[in-house]
Amino acid sequence: MTKLIVLIVIILGVIAVAQLVRMYELSSKLRNRREEDIPNRDNRLNATLLLVFMLAFFASVLYLFAEYGFTGRGEAASVHGKGTDWLMDLNLWIIIAVFFLTNALLFGFAFKYVRKPGVRAYWFPHDNRLELVWTVVPAIVLAVIIILGLRSWNEQTDHASKEAIRIELFSKQFDWTVRMSGDDNTLGYFDYKLTNDNNPMALLTTKTIQDAIDSMENSSTGIRALEAKLNNPKLIFVPEDHDLMVKDLARKERMIRMLYQLKARHNSALDARAMDDIVFNANDTLFLCKGQDYEFNFRSKDVIHSAYFPHFRAQMNTVPGQTTRFKFTPSITTKEMREKMHNPMFNYVLMCNKICGSSHYKMKLIVVVLDRPAYNKWYKRVSKFDPKAADACKTFRNIYAVGKPKAAAPADSTAVAAKDSAVVAAM
Repeated sequence: MTKLIVLIVIILGVIAVAQLVRMYELSSKLRNRREEDIPNRDNRLNATLLLVFMLAFFASVLYLFAEYGFTGRGEAASVHGKGTDWLMDLNLWIIIAVFFLTNALLFGFAFKYVRKPGVRAYWFPHDNRLELVWTVVPAIVLAVIIILGLRSWNEQTDHASKEAIRIELFSKQFDWTVRMSGDDNTLGYFDYKLTNDNNPMALLTTKTIQDAIDSMENSSTGIRALEAKLNNPKLIFVPEDHDLMVKDLARKERMIRMLYQLKARHNSALDARAMDDIVFNANDTLFLCKGQDYEFNFRSKDVIHSAYFPHFRAQMNTVPGQTTRFKFTPSITTKEMREKMHNPMFNYVLMCNKICGSSHYKMKLIVVVLDRPAYNKWYKRVSKFDPKAADACKTFRNIYAVGKPKAAAPADSTAVAAKDSAVVAAM
């Protein structure tokens, strides 16, 4: 109801202004005055109103700074975030200075040089020195900003130190999955061809290769099941479904050849890189340690996402088919930040900053920063297998389901016939 009243007031205001303008035009005609003939009194009034508008404009900007803070970003919670904030503050100070200077000149000159009777305007068409000044000065300022920005970008995306913990963030519609390097501090290799329900992150080991081959050949939607259906003389399919099954079979036959090639080339000595990796469920919490360097590697399964850590001043696109990365060092624990903000419910968060689909808004991950003793205790629990708390251990070795996929169901069974949308009829 309030919005409707506001809308009605705005519409009535516009109509009132239009009527006033119309009345002014009619009064000018009654006084036999041309439209371009502006009385000196009106000129002075307009000049004064421009000055008043400028002062109100500046006051509103200063009020917003006082009410919501200089930038509204809050304190940076990472080491490099302080440098990023400094660079953003420098940009903002330059923008503020230019904003006040140019608007003061614009409105001040309009007030000072209002038309006066008997005074002719000075014709000033061109000046090379002024052209040089307002070309060179902005160019120098922009060059400084770009150079400082590139230096900051290179520092954030350069290779991390050997002591940095490697973490992979795997994105897909609409969740994040965390994979931490284990005791060897190296992330295991991966290959997209190994993706299946048992291995959603497609990690590369001898067992995952064999599992992918078994799944491709023997699962209920595998090659043998498809061949059995297509070769069964008792089944009839509509042409569209038949063509889809033929294309699916051809695609899987190409894939199985690549899997066997991968198996032949694979070095089993590399399995150890992946087996000690710590893999969490989708949207599990990301735990970090204060003062510890981290290198984040990003992958995407489907579309482009964007990993955005607002409190750590870090953001990177996650792109299908390639790995992107950046690094940062947390400098404030979650507990310390809660005390600074006087908010016991505060949490760091990782969000997707790229509209990636209908449920994009749900794609976020809680980030907890611990001090060193608390982090070591947590890491020991998730990385070391304890028979008394086997579920707590999140190493790939402990969670990977090696179970052999189900064998293909009989092609002439009623279950298969009902599951498919094909037209099935007994010959």
